[in-house]
Amino acid sequence: MRQKKIALINDITGFGRCSVTVELPIISALKIQVCPLPTALLSVHTGFENYFLDDYTDRMESYIDSWQKNNLEFDAIATGFLGSAAQIEIVRRFIKKFPAVVIIDPVMGDHGKIYKSYTKEMCLRMRELLEFADLVTPNLTEACELLGVPYPAGGVVSDSELATMAANIAAKTRGGRVVITGVTLDIDDGSNIANFIFDRGEINFVTSRRIGNDRSGSGDAFFAVVAASWLNGENLIYATRKAADFVAKCIAHAEKLNLSWNWGLPFEEFLTEL
Repeated sequence: MRQKKIALINDITGFGRCSVTVELPIISALKIQVCPLPTALLSVHTGFENYFLDDYTDRMESYIDSWQKNNLEFDAIATGFLGSAAQIEIVRRFIKKFPAVVIIDPVMGDHGKIYKSYTKEMCLRMRELLEFADLVTPNLTEACELLGVPYPAGGVVSDSELATMAANIAAKTRGGRVVITGVTLDIDDGSNIANFIFDRGEINFVTSRRIGNDRSGSGDAFFAVVAASWLNGENLIYATRKAADFVAKCIAHAEKLNLSWNWGLPFEEFLTEL
């Protein structure tokens, strides 16, 4: 018997429940050892008016060299928010040095808008990571950007459109698995939120009731549950269902506590249920 290890490439934010500070405890609760590779350190996430940010690009290579000299190995590599084209290139080299299952969360934007920190070059370079991916988990905005297609009006899509998008993204990967998260279907009145699963040609949906408004870190929590559950051998449908139910429960509790959106999800209340 052995415990699995995952190299988690993302920023570390002190307050706001996002990125590594969400993903590490959730993945750990699912009995996988998390080894963070920081891309940046932040006091609070950028959804706050005042934040301190320490870009870690210049130190990532030395960090990685230490891991290599210590002959470390990982079962999986998971990527999240990347702060520059240089970091995307560092991730490419890292993946080549440490053979493992690769799970890409192409954090680039939401609601049809690319984050201000992302340049056109970065979006194009993000597409280059797909060739290494065994599983990709974009939201609709990111799926459109990965394919270079327009964002649909109002963010509403049909199941056939999602099938085409997911198949086209999967064709660029080595694993052929895609979960397009948080979509609104054209057959729905907006009261539900769907996650579209494409697993090497097999198509499925996981749908949940929409609760409250957007909250920071929701995508990170969702990604952590899906990635760890799938790495543990669960099929993508079950892993996605587990993630959707967990996030919905956390959002409902955040609404009950009347937390500000940028305080994130009170996931700590439910870790033992994973």
